[in-house]
Amino acid sequence: MKLYYLLSAAAVALIAMSASAQPGQNEPAAPEYEFTVIKENPVTSIKNQYRSGTCWCFSALSFIESEILRTKGQEVDLSEMFVVGHSYHDRAVKYVRLDGHLNFAAGSSFGDVLHVIEDYGIVPQAAMPGMNYGTEMPEQAELDAALKGYVSAIAKNPNRKLTTAWVNGFDGIVEAYLGAYPETFTVDGAEYTPESYRDNLGINTEDYVNLSSFAHHPFYEQFIIEVPDNWRWDSAYNLPIDEFMEVMYNAIDKGYTIAWGSDVSEKGFTRNGLAVLPVEEKKAAAGSDQERWVGKAADEPKEEAKGELPEEQVYDDEMRLDGYNRKTTTDDHGMHIYGTAQDQNGTKYFIVKNSWGDAGKYKGVWYASDAFVRAKTLNIVVHKDALPKHIAKKLGIK
Repeated sequence: MKLYYLLSAAAVALIAMSASAQPGQNEPAAPEYEFTVIKENPVTSIKNQYRSGTCWCFSALSFIESEILRTKGQEVDLSEMFVVGHSYHDRAVKYVRLDGHLNFAAGSSFGDVLHVIEDYGIVPQAAMPGMNYGTEMPEQAELDAALKGYVSAIAKNPNRKLTTAWVNGFDGIVEAYLGAYPETFTVDGAEYTPESYRDNLGINTEDYVNLSSFAHHPFYEQFIIEVPDNWRWDSAYNLPIDEFMEVMYNAIDKGYTIAWGSDVSEKGFTRNGLAVLPVEEKKAAAGSDQERWVGKAADEPKEEAKGELPEEQVYDDEMRLDGYNRKTTTDDHGMHIYGTAQDQNGTKYFIVKNSWGDAGKYKGVWYASDAFVRAKTLNIVVHKDALPKHIAKKLGIK
């Protein structure tokens, strides 16, 4: 299986970070953007990760759901918590093997989702809603803390020799919160296992590639993106930023969507569905995942004023690497890009499906400018056929 690290993140995601954007109360109102859609590819309905660090899973499964729409014309709703539970299991085993020297938190990567689907299969949301702890939407701080405390205690076992019971104990905690993994379930009158359902949907994880763009490693080769949420140590193909952006535009134009890992701890990533540069960093707010990264509604300007759209800074390879080295660009949030648009000045944007429910001016959708995506993207996952042929050749991808 090819390795694809994702980004993961924001979703509390990466969660474990404390930087975010909170527009100040004395800042002027933003100008009014007018967007015209260039291309939109099919996506499933917008979900809400709420108070959980699972953006990496919501966005990657949204991407897979669009792939099923593209290849089979079938709309499905896949279970995020089936993936989250198996991911936590795999990470616990690795964490203990490494005596605790591994990131163990809510955030993860797109590649993690692909690993779980390949190793365990997948189930529909109805077969495993994953809400076994008394709330209507995901609130997982207690689960995250319980699992971290458990594996930390096991990893510090003074006897060094582990019993055969600890993995079952860990899985028991996961099941108490997320429910049992279904061995079989029925969809449209047919019975499936998680593996047979994956195969029936035509999901082949070998078809997907992880791409990044950082100049501290050779271009056109693979490297491991050095962020804590890449706990599986998956690798990504490295492209110069101009060719990286070419892949993104080509993918949308050819009918493919994109799993997108980005830094959103920027003032320009707003509550109201906009992601632009230049930006000014602010400290994160507490509360839901949405509040963590973009602040509370009370912090937003009360009204928008029409005016001249701001000029944006365009990053090159050197500037991207500087941001990565200084940690002003890191793995905050995973989202799903499914289209392109332009504003009244002709500036191009990517249309982004978020996992914060019906939030913002565009009801769960964000418009991310070319400049923002160029500067703040950590990585993407796309179908290998979405690559322009000359770039696929350079990467040795057939």
